[in-house]
Amino acid sequence: MPDLFDHALPATPLSAQRPLADRLRPNTLAEVVGQAQILGAEGPLGAMLSAGSLASLILWGPPGVGKTTIARLLADQTDLQFVQISAIFTGVPDLRKVFEQAKLRRQNGRGTLLFVDEIHRFNKSQQDSFLPHMEDGTIILVGATTENPSFELNAALMSRAQVIVLERLSLADLELLAQRAEQALDRPLPLTGPAREALLEMADGDGRAALNLVEQVAGWKAERKLDIEELGARLMRRAPQYDKAGDAHYNLISALHKSVRGSDPDAALYWFARMIEGGEDPRYLARRLTRMAVEDIGLAEPQAKAVCLEAWQAYERLGSPEGELALAQAVVYLALAPKSNAVYAAWKAALRMAKDTGSKPPPRHILNAPTKLMKEQGYGAGYAYDHDAEDGFSGQNYFPDGVKRPVLYQPLERGFERELAKRVAYFAKLRARRAE
Repeated sequence: MPDLFDHALPATPLSAQRPLADRLRPNTLAEVVGQAQILGAEGPLGAMLSAGSLASLILWGPPGVGKTTIARLLADQTDLQFVQISAIFTGVPDLRKVFEQAKLRRQNGRGTLLFVDEIHRFNKSQQDSFLPHMEDGTIILVGATTENPSFELNAALMSRAQVIVLERLSLADLELLAQRAEQALDRPLPLTGPAREALLEMADGDGRAALNLVEQVAGWKAERKLDIEELGARLMRRAPQYDKAGDAHYNLISALHKSVRGSDPDAALYWFARMIEGGEDPRYLARRLTRMAVEDIGLAEPQAKAVCLEAWQAYERLGSPEGELALAQAVVYLALAPKSNAVYAAWKAALRMAKDTGSKPPPRHILNAPTKLMKEQGYGAGYAYDHDAEDGFSGQNYFPDGVKRPVLYQPLERGFERELAKRVAYFAKLRARRAE
């Protein structure tokens, strides 16, 4: 059988080629794929353009979803000069030049749309430098970020710009891009249906990555369509988008925590695996699993905390990847354990009560009396030693004098807390009997 990849198609010299992603960049907003929720007539950008006014914007979304393209097309549609800078390569002197040029442009009757890529990489003072120029109309700022603006941008800048959320591209969106690419290249991709879908899956919602992959595969001359195995032999799946210090970190740990709380072991294992695959520190996950055992399971399953601590210890001794299996076992155990936040709720209520009651002292009968003076002051007088009382329970008051006895801990009818609920009820009955 002839080698399917030996024969390359005739092509222009590499130095003369423009990347396919650049050649297929949309010329109008209507051509932008996958962002109808913001560009449609009822979307925020569609409404702005219909009204003939454009405000400063923060475009927040994953890589390869059209942030730069949308900014450029907004400038075209509103007749603004498009100026692009990157926060990675731009310093304060560069910003001053950009602002001065925008002022001159404005004096000549032309506005400026300043597109700032990776705007979250500017520090607070650099972000503040935009404010006066936004307020006096020198620039319309359009910032692009892959990170949550709530965490990365200062409040003053956020108050002067509308945050627009762009979504990762679906498989249908990526398929549309692939079809456009085939038309531009004037040849179909040499892939079977499943292999074509696998190719688009490799892009992980990134349109630019999808077009780069399509361009690479289109350059292969094949005598027949390639299947998934043959595709996988030539292409590597791109690494998942995950930043251990960024928004994905918080989103995925939230998904893991809520899956455990929701008693879904399959979903919990999935999000756990997503974080491990993304390069998350397993020790961080071990700590969070222990927190879940304390907050969401509590005394409904007292062993849950021990399971987490033992899994954590097993990871420390085994390391990766074997130690991650111990953590995965803890994930499943937590997801299937009975859930109770009764102690968590009681603890928060106790903290509020402690704050409200201030410095009220304990009642005198439970104060320690190590000196004669303290005994003369009545410290410890009238204390009932519970071991000497009927049923080993005196029923005395242990709250400060004048403080109405609260009910802080209310165990649930789940797991081991069913037994604790019986004990709480038993002591409440004895306490009422002693008070008679």
